[in-house]
Amino acid sequence: MPKNVHIVPHMHWDREWYFSTEESRILLVNNMEEILTRLETDPNYPYYVLDGQTAILEDFFDIRPEQRERVKRLVQAGKLIIGPWYTQTDEMVVGGESIVRNLYYGMKDSAEFGEPMKIGYLPDSFGQSAQMPQILNGFDIKYSIFWRGTSESHGTDKTEFYWTAPGDSKVLVQLMPLGYAIGKYLPEEEDALQKRMDKYFTVLDRGATGEDVLLPNGHDQMPIQQNIYDVISVLEKLYPEREFFLSRYEDLLEKIEKNEGLDEIYGEFLHGKYQRVHRSIYSTRADIKAANTRIEHKLTNHLEPLASLAYKLGFEYHHGLIEPIWKEIMKNHAHDSIGCCCSDKVHAEIMGRFLNAEERTDRLIDFYKRKITDHMNTERKEDRLVFFNLLPETREEVITTTVTTKFSSFKLMDDKGEELEYEILSTEIIDPGLIDRQIVHYGNYDPFVEFTIEVKTQLPGIGYQTYYVVETNNDQLTLPNENCRTVETDAYSIRFEQNGTLTLTDKLTCQTHVGVLGLENVGDDGDEYDFSPLKGENPRFSVNEITDAQISLQSTQHTHRASITYQWAVPADLEARKQNDERMETVNFHIELSIPTDGHVIEVSCKVKNNVKDHRIRVLLPTHIASSFSFADQQFGTIDRNVIDDGMAVWEKEDWDERPDAIYPFLSYVGLESEEKTAFFMTKSVREYEIIGNRFDTIALTLFRSVGVLGKEELVRRPGRPSGIKLPTPDSQMLGEYQFDFGFAYVVGNRDQSKVAQLVKRYVSPFLSYNKIPHNAMKLNQEKVKIPSAYSLFSFTQSDLVMSTLKKAESEDALVIRYYNPTRREQTLHLQHESIQQVDEANLNEVRTANSEIDKGSILSPSQVKSFLIHY
Repeated sequence: MPKNVHIVPHMHWDREWYFSTEESRILLVNNMEEILTRLETDPNYPYYVLDGQTAILEDFFDIRPEQRERVKRLVQAGKLIIGPWYTQTDEMVVGGESIVRNLYYGMKDSAEFGEPMKIGYLPDSFGQSAQMPQILNGFDIKYSIFWRGTSESHGTDKTEFYWTAPGDSKVLVQLMPLGYAIGKYLPEEEDALQKRMDKYFTVLDRGATGEDVLLPNGHDQMPIQQNIYDVISVLEKLYPEREFFLSRYEDLLEKIEKNEGLDEIYGEFLHGKYQRVHRSIYSTRADIKAANTRIEHKLTNHLEPLASLAYKLGFEYHHGLIEPIWKEIMKNHAHDSIGCCCSDKVHAEIMGRFLNAEERTDRLIDFYKRKITDHMNTERKEDRLVFFNLLPETREEVITTTVTTKFSSFKLMDDKGEELEYEILSTEIIDPGLIDRQIVHYGNYDPFVEFTIEVKTQLPGIGYQTYYVVETNNDQLTLPNENCRTVETDAYSIRFEQNGTLTLTDKLTCQTHVGVLGLENVGDDGDEYDFSPLKGENPRFSVNEITDAQISLQSTQHTHRASITYQWAVPADLEARKQNDERMETVNFHIELSIPTDGHVIEVSCKVKNNVKDHRIRVLLPTHIASSFSFADQQFGTIDRNVIDDGMAVWEKEDWDERPDAIYPFLSYVGLESEEKTAFFMTKSVREYEIIGNRFDTIALTLFRSVGVLGKEELVRRPGRPSGIKLPTPDSQMLGEYQFDFGFAYVVGNRDQSKVAQLVKRYVSPFLSYNKIPHNAMKLNQEKVKIPSAYSLFSFTQSDLVMSTLKKAESEDALVIRYYNPTRREQTLHLQHESIQQVDEANLNEVRTANSEIDKGSILSPSQVKSFLIHY
């Protein structure tokens, strides 16, 4: 029996949940004063853990800035334990770069006061990503503490084990088998205390590997327990064979580290046997989830590489503008916030932060494009159209962009006089006051014309190419819409069906897929945490019920653009489904497809007007690939998952907290494969999927689900108490208009042979453009920088690796480039370029770990991530 009981005082601080950030901030100011005073005045009270996130301090100092020195003294004395996170991140629908920045900024903020707690402390996240040991090791963190997601089927029945990941990563885990709150409000009354602790010790002792167990003394928003020493006196009386003392998590883990025979486990933890992980929370409030996906892509695939390019051309890299954007979205990355299991009031706050972050991101991207374009060393006076490629290899892509001009016709010319062909998709008259109010101020009311055009161009890696808008006298016609029902491309034969789906024949495999982009609809009797089907209800499929889809087509040399519009009438709400009555409402769909003439990836933009309550809609991709597993991307890698979770056979017999349906998260892509072919979805919106069908050969991508309550009891797949509280959340019914962007493809060969990860990276990193005209609403003075009209920072040979992002180092004159290996084989990275003088390998904290020999390259194992410092 373990004899040492480590009582760790802490408070778990949800910044928001069913209560608002402002409400919790008021409590925080009160609680912090009590904590600081006790630590200062009681020499026998040794430690207090401030929940592992520095956003708590940020909120506190917003109200009490004069308390910074007081906090600093206690942190440096080792009494107040802070960090390492900025906020306690979700691990399932938050991208790898977001998790890295969360740790980076949390540790940076902690360093202002002293040493951070070097533990990957995530006591309440809804499941654990398989890549967390690697990410934690990237910050020299070797310990982890969490609660949710494990069961014996992962390989151990102990609560202390080593958790491994690619690249020889490993952390020592202290699992909280009963959660972080078992020591909340410990009573002094003997019978109550013993009844409670007898139950807890049974579980704690069973999972221990040595003589030490953990009793966390805290709870959500719980004030410090001032009488803890009185409670310890009672515990010592009740359990004389044990020693009770206030401790730190580090002290406990250092003891466990000395235990022999600890098990090693690899993989993710998403089982709801002992703790609910809410496997279908990934699609709650799909509009908020989509905003997060969109902004993460903009930050890592566009803003940071573009700012790096501008920096090397002589402009400032604005860390002071970029860090607040990251922090704004990371405030939304806590499990309740990005899980969207909150009140409507809080969801409005979350969406407000995302809108703020996206506006900052968009405007900063525009700023850098303008800075570069305005400072080109050219004598030409014409307007400019500049295209940017922000991936590190040469690419030829089709881009849709706009040219705003007073010309009735024009051509695009480069510095060599070579013309770039384009096709006009549409035109729109633009009031000059919308471009620059000074134009109309001086009496010029002549309108501008905005031409939407499509071009195909080749661009170098991390670089740009400039074209000049030259007036011509040629007649230019907008391409008309057609009523054609079929399309032929190099890859596919496609027929647009009257039920709104595609019948698609893959020309390389000669297989025909029927019902592509069909929709599935079911009632949702769940809550914001979990989808719950109605007993006895069969799914409805649009392919069987839509008969009057309207279809139009516009074709260019490079792209077929199809528009599909229809209404789907389904039961209006849960009662209509339960009673099988005739009350119906519509969900209106406007689906736009971009189908390349010479590629495989079809892009989809789906605009939805939802008038129906309590239901879920998924879009379907039939594959003809019957598989026992799916593959999907995770942070910095790829993961395989069984199409049926092993726990399904035993969950009822073993009385699991939650049925382990094979509904899973992903980040950018999910697919099925054989050695001959692969089919996959990719997303810029919602990150949830399930493999369905009699042969498990159809990928179901969730578009959205609508529910009207935060928590509900006795769900079909989640029996027992409600999760959260029974609070109405009418906004989570998702009534209104929304847009979801995704894509799909059928390719030859398995996922590595067909380079799925690289195809998806290009999809989420499209070319950017900037149209310079003589007018800007906001004026800028010219700097002394002169740059060429075409430029490449570097172009590397295309590989099977994926660049995660490119950014300026935070604390030195170097660029950080990060790559990961999505394949199942070792890959070698070469960073050779004539402009690069030195490359040093670094950890995720941007600390140099080794000097690299540029010509030899660096080896990455499957799903391994590496960072490098590039010096010029």
